[in-house]
Amino acid sequence: MRLAPLFLSLSLAAPLAAEEIWVTNEKDDTISVIDVATLEVTRSIPTGERPRGITFSHDFSRVYICASDSDTVQVMDPETGQILFDLPSGEDPEQFVLHPDDRHLWIANEDDAVTTVVDTQSRTVVAQIDVGIEPEGMAVSPDGRIVITTSETTNMAHWIDTETHALFANTLVDARPRHAEFLHDGAELWVSSEIGGTVTVFDVATQTEKAKIGFDIRGVHPDRVQPVGFEVTADEKTAFVALGPSNHVAVVDTATYEVEEYILVGRRVWHMAFNSDKSLLFTTNGVSGDVTVIDVARRAPVKTIKVGRFPWGAALRP
Repeated sequence: MRLAPLFLSLSLAAPLAAEEIWVTNEKDDTISVIDVATLEVTRSIPTGERPRGITFSHDFSRVYICASDSDTVQVMDPETGQILFDLPSGEDPEQFVLHPDDRHLWIANEDDAVTTVVDTQSRTVVAQIDVGIEPEGMAVSPDGRIVITTSETTNMAHWIDTETHALFANTLVDARPRHAEFLHDGAELWVSSEIGGTVTVFDVATQTEKAKIGFDIRGVHPDRVQPVGFEVTADEKTAFVALGPSNHVAVVDTATYEVEEYILVGRRVWHMAFNSDKSLLFTTNGVSGDVTVIDVARRAPVKTIKVGRFPWGAALRP
């Protein structure tokens, strides 16, 4: 009840445009569309089997969905919810990243131990690159020159030259890496390790480890602290890290690599997405089947939104 006045003020201050957060629901084979202004689900859209990764084209005219158990990447019209066509993604696409050229999707294929590069215009496979066992996380540098694939079983980040499609480095991380992002204009690479319970920070120029971030939540067993997805504020001074079955999100200072505090969210938090001005953060909570909305300035949850079963990925549609 104490959250109601804050939620009301947020609702009144929200933009009038139809800004949305799109959430993939693994068990329902659907996408839940959340209106940022009202913080309510406005649509439920059917997809292929076990949707996970989700991203939009740069002009937001198309949405790409990893339908993992359908072995395809689906391309949808976000206005109508119609599947326009499928892309040849390789088996079991988990996550992907859209290159800055807005044309090439780089896809992690967990079952095949490869990274597949797909041309979204010609709808053809450009390359398949052998990586480690069970690839999942994907990241692309701001200049588009480097793509990272993380391999869960090999416990590595694989560094790929996007011009030659060749691996030029393999770096060890802790057990079961899940997510990767470039920070600080591409000078740093952050990789989360779910079972290792850490985030490793690399110097991109040398591909060497720069720092390692650990997490310690009072009253939570260390085995339940499992970093997965993370998002960074617009000024890149703060990172929010989803900590899986600990049911918390960590707030990390990106300059000192120190954890400043923890925010309690729903059960088994996977991934997150900001609204356009990054004042609100939406977390996908797999086991509780909901999304927690966090007020970024206050670092406090303001609402829980029920979505489909096992929400996993999230993306902003401004």
